[in-house]
Amino acid sequence: MRIAIDIRRINEFGVGTYTRNAIRTLARLDQENEYFLIGIPGKLPGTEGLPANFKTLPAQPNEFSLSSYFELHRLLKRFQCDLLHVPHLFWKPQGIPCPYVVTVHDLFDHLYRVNSHSTLKRDLHFRFTKRVLQRAARIFAVSNFSKKDTERLFCVPPEKIEVIYNAIDERFRLGHASVAEREFIAERYQVNYPFLLYAGRISPHKNVVRIIEAFSALKTELVKEKQFEDLKLIIIGDEVSKHPDLRRAVVKGRVQNDVRFLGFVPIEVLRIFYDQAKIFVFPSLYEGFGLPPLEAMAHGTPVVTSNTSSIPEVVGNAAIMVNPENVFEIMKALHRVLLDQSVRDKLKARGLQQCEKFSWEAGVRRMLQVYGEVARPA
Repeated sequence: MRIAIDIRRINEFGVGTYTRNAIRTLARLDQENEYFLIGIPGKLPGTEGLPANFKTLPAQPNEFSLSSYFELHRLLKRFQCDLLHVPHLFWKPQGIPCPYVVTVHDLFDHLYRVNSHSTLKRDLHFRFTKRVLQRAARIFAVSNFSKKDTERLFCVPPEKIEVIYNAIDERFRLGHASVAEREFIAERYQVNYPFLLYAGRISPHKNVVRIIEAFSALKTELVKEKQFEDLKLIIIGDEVSKHPDLRRAVVKGRVQNDVRFLGFVPIEVLRIFYDQAKIFVFPSLYEGFGLPPLEAMAHGTPVVTSNTSSIPEVVGNAAIMVNPENVFEIMKALHRVLLDQSVRDKLKARGLQQCEKFSWEAGVRRMLQVYGEVARPA
């Protein structure tokens, strides 16, 4: 088969992680089919050192321009592609002269209408997305939760949707941080105290304000009990400056000296923070899958997370789940996990087992089977 993969969003959060790991795993498992990676020159992390059956095709950055529409059509025709995989949901028309599959990570935009400013735009966004999904030869959903949302919102037959779970990046499976790595974050980031950790995007549905509020309440309890009086909250994520409500929550909770915003850190550093955190806290309001809890579990770190959307499906019985809209419930869970060693030990053991249930190799093997079914139908 000759398979094209659109990797123009390989630098984005979530989608980029999925795309990089899928390509690496395909390269390891498949030396027979030909792959054409359609990407933006100079912005192709994770595509270095691929085998000879993988070729990169340069494409212009604006995937939704008219010229891009015709460019994609020409590339797929020129290289006689049997199949196109778009590893993210799209809605603006693209020239796709062959069967295509599309990956649905979540339907947050449609459920919460965060990116539309008019009824007309929302309606067009919905209608075009529905057309993309109904015309797809197959749809990959990253969880059963995302599959059910896709069926319900867009009237897609369930047999057309294949659940292929995400998995963590292999760099999070390197074991515990070394002494040198612990010294690195102590020197580079001046982290030499116990801390709770949040890592992920900074956006309203991630519920970071309530994390700060719960932490403030927790600090009050710990001071009374003379326990972990030097505990901090570290928040790792992008574009904190665009969310002044976070700073307001810090000031209101009187934890200005106890909350640190570190911005973006590379995976090699993030894994050290996961490993050193007392608890990873992730009370997100909506997730199509939710990788960060699994990334923390891979390091034996206890997780407090939400009981909503896909998260129970992903974490199983390996985390403490709470109502993400209840600050007091989040605080009580943090208090319990922080101070009860038996709970910590149980969560560590269960978390390591839970991580093993999700594998890029298993997912990509199924992906390859679907490619064959689509490109060469019986």
